[in-house]
Amino acid sequence: MSSNIVRKELIEECKTKLVALKSELLNQFITRRSELSQQEFRGDEIDLSSSIMAENDALLAQNRIRHQLMEIEFALSRIDSGQFGRCEETDEPIEEERLRAIPWTRLSIEGAELREALSTRRKF
Repeated sequence: MSSNIVRKELIEECKTKLVALKSELLNQFITRRSELSQQEFRGDEIDLSSSIMAENDALLAQNRIRHQLMEIEFALSRIDSGQFGRCEETDEPIEEERLRAIPWTRLSIEGAELREALSTRRKF
């Protein structure tokens, strides 16, 4: 196997994981949205405050799910275009273990470290 090419078996394994996770997250998204739309705000100010905090937490969870779905869609698109498994930062292959653990990743370990270093540098 060439070190520059991601094996077809690994791509299929990752694609299967991505499709299953996408389905699971879509179900969670729909369930949470339904729960949010059915909430009623009644009671005193403390009850209202608690309800608003719970709604805020639910909306944050929805945003995390939405972001994860977007990353999964990007990964599936990269599979279709033949770019899956290449680091966006270094243009080198992403480690197989990393792809198995995080099939939606766009960065190798080295690429993630480079991005983190750049991000940290910009803060100062």
